[in-house]
Amino acid sequence: MDAVVLAAGEGTRLRPLTEDEPKGMVEVAGKPILTHCFEQLADLGADELIVVVGYMKEKIIEYYGDEFRGLPITYTHQREQRGLAHALLTAEEYVDDDFMLMLGDNVFRANLRDVVRRQREERADAAFLVEEVPREEASRYGVCDTNKYGEVVEVVEKPDDPPSNLVMTGFYTFTPAIFHACHLVQPSDRGEYELSEAIDLLIQSGRTIDAIGLEGWRVDVGYPEDRDRAERLLETSERTAVPQSVERS
Repeated sequence: MDAVVLAAGEGTRLRPLTEDEPKGMVEVAGKPILTHCFEQLADLGADELIVVVGYMKEKIIEYYGDEFRGLPITYTHQREQRGLAHALLTAEEYVDDDFMLMLGDNVFRANLRDVVRRQREERADAAFLVEEVPREEASRYGVCDTNKYGEVVEVVEKPDDPPSNLVMTGFYTFTPAIFHACHLVQPSDRGEYELSEAIDLLIQSGRTIDAIGLEGWRVDVGYPEDRDRAERLLETSERTAVPQSVERS
C-alpha cells in the first residue's frame, strides 16, 4: 500500500513550539513527529509516502527531500487550511488502490498492523483504530456512535455533546471510495471539509467499515504538554514495544 500523511497544519495550539516551524517538524524524543510517522509506515510495508504539506512546507521538503530510508516521497500542497477531507483530496491523483492514511501530528506505539491486515483480508472501504477517552476530551476528535452490537453507525467531528467517548485515533486504511465521499462533503459549522463526514457518508451508504480497538498507545500532539507525554511514553515503551511490521506485498 501507499501511505498518505497529512502534514499541512500550522499547529497554533502548539505555540511557541510552532512559531518557526510546521507542526510535523516539532521534535519528540529528538526527532520530528513526521519521522516517527514515516518510520511506522515503513515498518507497515508502505511502498510510497504521499505527504500533504502546507504551512511552512519548504521546511518539510528541505528536511526529507524525495525519499525516506529508500521510500519515495511525493509532496502535494494544501494551499488553504480547509479540513482533512480537503487535504486528502490533494493526494487523489497519486492514489489508485487501497492506501494507509496517518495524521502527521500523532505518535503511535500500537496495533497498526491489525488495521492493515483487516484491509488486506476483508477489503473494507475504511478501517481505523478507535479508543475510549475521557468524555470531556472526546469533543477534540471524530467521535463514533455505536449500536447495541458495537458497530459504528455514525461518526461526528468535534461535537459539542459527544454521543460517546469512542474516538478515531488518526490512523486509517481506505479504498479509493473515500475520495468520492470527500468530494460530496459540505463545509461544517467550522467551515472545514471534515474527514469524519466523508467516513460517515461511507457508513450511511452501506459501505464496509471496520473499527478496531487500539492496543498500546498513541498521542495526538496538539499541545506542548502532549509532546512531553509522548516523550515519556516513548522512553517507557522502548523496553516493551508493540511489534507492527508486516511483509511487503
